[in-house]
Amino acid sequence: MMKLKQWLVLFILCCLVEQVGAQTSLPRLRIHKEGRYFETEGGKPFFWMGDTGWLLWVKCKREEVIQYLDTRRAQGFNVIQVMVLHELKHACNAYGDSALYNLDVSKPLVTEGNRFSDKEEYDYWDHVEFVIQQAAERGIYVAMVPVWGSNVKEGLVSEEQALSYGNFLGKRFAKFSNVVWLNGGDLRGNEFRKVWEAIGLQIKSNNPEALMSFHPRGRYSSSEWFHESSWLDFNMVQSGHRNYTQDTLSSDKYHYGEDNWRYISDDYAKKPVKPTFDGEPIYEDIPQGLHDYKMPTWKAADIRRYSYWSVFAGGAGISYGQNAVMQFHRPGDADANYNVKEHWMQGLNAAAAQQMKYLKELIVTHDYFSRKPDNEILADNSGERYHRKLATRGDGFAMVYVYDGSTISIKALQLGFMPSKKYWFNPRNGSK
Repeated sequence: MMKLKQWLVLFILCCLVEQVGAQTSLPRLRIHKEGRYFETEGGKPFFWMGDTGWLLWVKCKREEVIQYLDTRRAQGFNVIQVMVLHELKHACNAYGDSALYNLDVSKPLVTEGNRFSDKEEYDYWDHVEFVIQQAAERGIYVAMVPVWGSNVKEGLVSEEQALSYGNFLGKRFAKFSNVVWLNGGDLRGNEFRKVWEAIGLQIKSNNPEALMSFHPRGRYSSSEWFHESSWLDFNMVQSGHRNYTQDTLSSDKYHYGEDNWRYISDDYAKKPVKPTFDGEPIYEDIPQGLHDYKMPTWKAADIRRYSYWSVFAGGAGISYGQNAVMQFHRPGDADANYNVKEHWMQGLNAAAAQQMKYLKELIVTHDYFSRKPDNEILADNSGERYHRKLATRGDGFAMVYVYDGSTISIKALQLGFMPSKKYWFNPRNGSK
């Protein structure tokens, strides 16, 4: 047994392997044969490093889109999560183009042609395509939420309308290899289930190669309702924005507090095997609990903890969010939420946004598909809350994440290999 005193937050035992090179093309994503992780059509590992740019084409013009995508590419993000339709009552893009006739999702407002120089041609859906194309040029996938759940809750989307809308989306965007679908939108899946099933089935019937999941309500996973649905390829968790003391409502099923790794562990044990990850954990610079502006905001250290916890628990990736960026806020905006102050362009370079890439680089530089959660290698696995340690290992390596700086004890004989090197890894800057 080896006992080491931590001086950073991550300890690694490994046999180093060559780093996977950056992708020069954008093949479709698929599920690896063992069902745990994503890969490209060519069989290369794909670690989901997402950013929540929910209102990208609603709030940003073309030059702003490019600035956003260039920044996120440089920071290592490879997926952007965006809402296709956020608020039906105000369904316009940054140029004032309406998405729908009479707020009806079954009647997309589509004009002839798509030339940007002609205002009569360039419509809402052309702007969506522009974003998708620009993302593809930068090696970025676009994970699209068809319609946010609040619109369905308000009675603005019927099952019949959902069928037509899903059919339109599936056909319109089937040509793009970098589109992924996130059905739903911040609601429990048993609420308006027929609408979600209609959208999911219709998109899949017209775009079967595109992967799809469900964006659940906070403190839930898509697996709670749709794990065996034919259109759901992978699970997504929204671990939520509340702290331990806020926890969840008494009527909710799960009371995991900030332990987002528990949702991943639950999904990891489910059959059939499907990839899972935390697609909406806490956002950087947003108040704890969202609505109490007297509460402290979540900081980079919190973001790192959620990220490493969930990935080491078996997650196939992680998504990040920043308060100003996720709503593309500009000072003076009438629709500002969550006590946001700064301009979204300032928020682009928040501390954790620049640190997320180190997690992706760490994971993809080791044998990717053999990785699994394995806290059995830890001699002391009794830590709760911030004292919790998470271990993962694969062929020729093992990693342990600890947040509180406590001692790590490893059962060396259970590693299954003889370490050739051991080192500390700093998630703040990627140094060893």
